[in-house]
Amino acid sequence: MHLRKKSAFMVFFLTTLLMVFIVTSCGNKSLSDSQGENQGKGEIILATTTSTQDTGLLDVLIPLFEQKTGYKVKTIAVGTGQALAMGERGDADVMLVHAPEAEMELVKKGAAINRMLVMHNDFVVVGPPEDPAGIRKAKSAAEAFKLIAQKQALFISRGDDSGTHKKELQIWKQAGVENPEGKWYQSTGQGMGATLDIASEKGGYTLTDRGTYLAKKDDLRLEILVEGAKELLNIYHVMQTNPEYVKKTNPNAARMINSEGAKAFVDFMVSEEAQKIIGEFGKDKFGQPLFFPDAGKDEGELLKGE
Repeated sequence: MHLRKKSAFMVFFLTTLLMVFIVTSCGNKSLSDSQGENQGKGEIILATTTSTQDTGLLDVLIPLFEQKTGYKVKTIAVGTGQALAMGERGDADVMLVHAPEAEMELVKKGAAINRMLVMHNDFVVVGPPEDPAGIRKAKSAAEAFKLIAQKQALFISRGDDSGTHKKELQIWKQAGVENPEGKWYQSTGQGMGATLDIASEKGGYTLTDRGTYLAKKDDLRLEILVEGAKELLNIYHVMQTNPEYVKKTNPNAARMINSEGAKAFVDFMVSEEAQKIIGEFGKDKFGQPLFFPDAGKDEGELLKGE
């Protein structure tokens, strides 16, 4: 009798164990199947500016994109000039950049397609609190640059053909200084974060996007001295590399363009979900967003409104 009870218990135990195993296996298979739908789509290479990296915005957006689409993103943060060159050579699938004139040159050549307005922030001129060149009273960025040149106050340039560097050179031209040079004018050849660090250490002025400055502000001995001028608007676009252009101009390119992945990234960046994240990013820490979402807006109206 005791043996029968023991046998019955063993049968019950083994049956229960088997059922648990079956349920668990089915659950794991369902999870695996659902995950599998978004896996194995390959990698896309994103060439972007250091400002989108330094602010931390991409640290929020890219994991979400990867989760939603199954693509993996390899981010290369460089100056906009280098990012555009990467796209033209076929070394990147998609570009997130902020030099509209240079971008349009690529579009006209046929090297870039599906260019979409994503967001904007603005450039600001920062410098030491003492403001040795007295630019705080300047009514424009060009006037501020003119004062810096006249006083030969230390100016730290990125000097890297980035969107920020291109904007800086435009402002020097507006200030009547075609080729700034001398001991007072120094180039770092580095990204925005590193350039801000150097300007802070040396007590120099520099031009920066507001987002990167705010993200690093607590570690810098620099203040915003000039802001709000129309010429300081900083607009970001996303666009795909044209695979047909790469085939024609660089037939021996080391890699194939991932067009589907690039399009998925463009679509994601202008999606309602991504745009909402962009508009909220930075508010909790800085009391203001680091970027303003612009998908679907008219760029001409944006320029007029600033």
